[in-house]
Amino acid sequence: MAKLAVMQRGHPSLQFSLPPSSLSDFHGVRLSSPVQMKRKPWETRGALQVTASATKKILIMGGTRFIGVFLTRLLVKEGHQVTLFTRGKAAITKKLPGESDEEYSDFSSKVLHLKGDRQDFEFVKKALSAEGFDVVYDINGREANEVEPILDALPNLEQYIYCSSAGVYLKSDLLPHFETDAVDPKSRHKGKLNTESLLQSRDVNWTSIRPVYIYGPLNYNPVEEWFFHRLKAGRPIPIPGSGVQITQLGHVKDLATAFIKVLGHPKASKQVFNISGSKYVTFDGLARACAKAGGFPEPEIVHYNPKDYDFGKLKAFPFRDQHFFASIEKAAKELGWTPEFDLVEGLADSYNLDFGRGTYRKEADFTTDDMILSKTFVLQK
Repeated sequence: MAKLAVMQRGHPSLQFSLPPSSLSDFHGVRLSSPVQMKRKPWETRGALQVTASATKKILIMGGTRFIGVFLTRLLVKEGHQVTLFTRGKAAITKKLPGESDEEYSDFSSKVLHLKGDRQDFEFVKKALSAEGFDVVYDINGREANEVEPILDALPNLEQYIYCSSAGVYLKSDLLPHFETDAVDPKSRHKGKLNTESLLQSRDVNWTSIRPVYIYGPLNYNPVEEWFFHRLKAGRPIPIPGSGVQITQLGHVKDLATAFIKVLGHPKASKQVFNISGSKYVTFDGLARACAKAGGFPEPEIVHYNPKDYDFGKLKAFPFRDQHFFASIEKAAKELGWTPEFDLVEGLADSYNLDFGRGTYRKEADFTTDDMILSKTFVLQK
């Protein structure tokens, strides 16, 4: 049987530190002074507006690691009843930097937990049909067969909001990617494509969000953390190719706001939206932006040709070695959503609330760096 348990701890009002300006490409720009937080860690410029007109009974599939942590706080703040469906292997809520004990206790006491394995399809059907939900936020769904039991269990569902990925787009020389661009059925995100196709085929009101690279506090993917480890150790930063490859990052709090924006929004019905930052940045520029955000000296950057090395199964760089960025014009026009973090202040938010406090998800591993640097230094001699 499913277990519904009210978590006994607290509520922070999720508040964002908002930047006054945007920076795009730091290629060739010297960045040396640290970025100072101008507001409290969770402070926002104004009240967040939820377009849904009534309190909803909301189920979040996942929600304990990264995106869901911030999304849950926004939904609870707006008065929705939120249940997280997880295997129960991790704490359902966690206190965030800058939150008081009282705020956290209030938040946690309002979050419900449904324990189970989403791969156990019969359990999912029975548990969800018994509870009934108005809206589902699917944060961790990777395959269409994981979603079908949820739709079967909730025939009266008002909205299914899915976290897809901009990685579904077919590689192209024409950028940025738009929501109407060709997709790659062979990509490693093909499961998300199949899920979008399933949602289109079913009689359900759905919305799909396609983030590019996500960063921010609690990030379990080695995005900004990869750079911070090397900056803290005072090591050169190895970057493949010329370093002018252009990419795009979006802050997790801006992504959470986008998820709120589509809730009950008529223009979000059966639509896909790219969500990321408003600016693009080169690989070299990102290294400098991370240094600026953490108050480190301008880094030494070493370029290398990946074809000259056999890294085996090790990953030498956290980004795909290509231009990769997407237009967020549709979300801005249709939803009235715009990102509130520029890149440097967003990275500073991540550093100050996470890595700079000594917390991170993965230990530093400089194995591939040493392979690159030893060969580079030999060639230089």
